[in-house]
Amino acid sequence: MDQSKHQFENGLFRTALELSKARLSILVVWTTATGAIAAQGENHPFQWKTLLLTVTGTAVAAAAASVLNQVLEAHRDARMERTEQRPIPRGAIRQKTAWLLGLGLTTTSIALLWSVGRWPLWLAMGTIALYAAVYTPLKPLTSLNTLVGAVVGAVPPMIGWAAVRGEVDGGAWVLAGILFVWQIPHFLALAWMYRDDYARGGFQMLPAVDPDGVLTSRATLVGSLALIPVSLSAFLAGFAGPFYAAMALVCGLIMVVRSLRMLAQPTRETARGVFLSSLLHLPLTLGALATGW
Repeated sequence: MDQSKHQFENGLFRTALELSKARLSILVVWTTATGAIAAQGENHPFQWKTLLLTVTGTAVAAAAASVLNQVLEAHRDARMERTEQRPIPRGAIRQKTAWLLGLGLTTTSIALLWSVGRWPLWLAMGTIALYAAVYTPLKPLTSLNTLVGAVVGAVPPMIGWAAVRGEVDGGAWVLAGILFVWQIPHFLALAWMYRDDYARGGFQMLPAVDPDGVLTSRATLVGSLALIPVSLSAFLAGFAGPFYAAMALVCGLIMVVRSLRMLAQPTRETARGVFLSSLLHLPLTLGALATGW
């Protein structure tokens, strides 16, 4: 009896992790922490309690947004190979239960961020609303959904910065700009790799209206090129050192080269090259930024 209960609880926990996209939450934790670390200074000392509450609250908010997104998109996820085994389509959890989980996580994030400050709280709640109420409904309607999704992904470092500084100033917008631009080639490459699957799900990603991949590849290249000066703006703003600048330049150039290959020959493999280089870019540059070098 106890073993059956234990297995049930483990299964429920794993289902909750799947719904909340735990691996995505790791990225949110990293970007939020980077924002908080970059914001510290003589008049803004680093506090572990603030960092812990901010990172945890933001990660929970991201999990809430992911759960609500999957509740709203369950019927479309069931049509796609890459998402048909998500918890709701495969019947591991009912939509009503998942909906209650999403609302519970939202309430938890409010409780965690309430003591941190109004800006982190408002930004986190705005992110949940934007993701669930704007980005999700736009996905089957227009390829511009990618830009809205990029806004959502740009907010976590702003939350970290605002938690330390108590305001959303120029530094917060610089960090948000880096994350926003980075997501353009990252998501476009992913959309091209899974263009047929997205079409089956009824999502209007850019490749859906660009069968030869020329427009998608051009937009990917523009995003990669723009990422270099936008990334270097952190160095020019004075809260990142020369090591970060060098890392951002090298990683940016790698993405540009990969994007040029995709433009020359839009295939799954060249798109995968852009996607993988974007996965390399973010941890290396944010890691360098966090060191302050």
